Amino acid sequence: FDLPVEIKQRTANAIAGKGYSPRDRTNPLLVGLGVYDMALTGAIDTFCDELNATPQQRETIMRYNHAVYELAQDVGQKLVESMGLDVELFKGWPCQFRLNKYHYTPQTIGSTGALMHTDAGFLTIVQDDEIVSGLEAVDKKSGALVPIDPVPGTLLINIGDLGKAWSNGRFYNVKHRVQCNQGTIRMSIALLVLGPKEAKVEAPPQLVDSEHLRLFVPFTFEDYRMLRLSNGLPAGEALELLRLKVIKARTLLRVERTQNLDHSLLAVLLARKYTSCSSLPCMLCYLISFQ
Repeated sequence: FDLPVEIKQRTANAIAGKGYSPRDRTNPLLVGLGVYDMALTGAIDTFCDELNATPQQRETIMRYNHAVYELAQDVGQKLVESMGLDVELFKGWPCQFRLNKYHYTPQTIGSTGALMHTDAGFLTIVQDDEIVSGLEAVDKKSGALVPIDPVPGTLLINIGDLGKAWSNGRFYNVKHRVQCNQGTIRMSIALLVLGPKEAKVEAPPQLVDSEHLRLFVPFTFEDYRMLRLSNGLPAGEALELLRLKVIKARTLLRVERTQNLDHSLLAVLLARKYTSCSSLPCMLCYLISFQ
């Protein structure tokens, strides 16, 4: 992070927020560095080359990314198994590697380091700062902000918007923000499992029945990312624009049961109008020991 700006800019990505992200009006205290898809062959090597990383730095970054990527795959498989499904999740999905530095000072105490938002992708694994606190999540029932205090030796995992859509509402996207509570630099490392490159995100048919109607129109991750961005809806509101009305969801379920038609196409045809849900997303943050 202390490299000259012209070197950090080598990692810039055409997709906003996916490479080098300098401080701006939206996040005046936050600087980010990262790789849009660290799973691509050579992506981390290129990142290290662009930043003139030393051999020791390169080895550390490579080993960390390999370990956390394997963890993400394992968590995805356990989530699938917990739903009683036998499908392969996350295969070929872009996984963003991101380093965050919050430029806190005694004068910025009480300010917001990262605005309230949900993560757009399926899930995020965070290596949080073990000394400097500031992460807060919204409680499901009360709507109150709950401090997520750092616990050394652990990782934080939270579900994003795609996780909620894929699970047909069984998983909850987590609204969260980062506050400046201490006047000193804060760091974090994140791996974000985004979504399939081209395939549409939709709940598997096994998760849809008369008690659990299909909640959302199938959509691609890129379309959803642009929906959030173009409408300025960073905190899960964009997902509610894709929610099926109950009457149309019931119609869709009946058609799915009686005709051998692709339910992704049917959802698009039936869900021409959307409605918002009055209930707020809840918190689903949990800690996993980092071995």
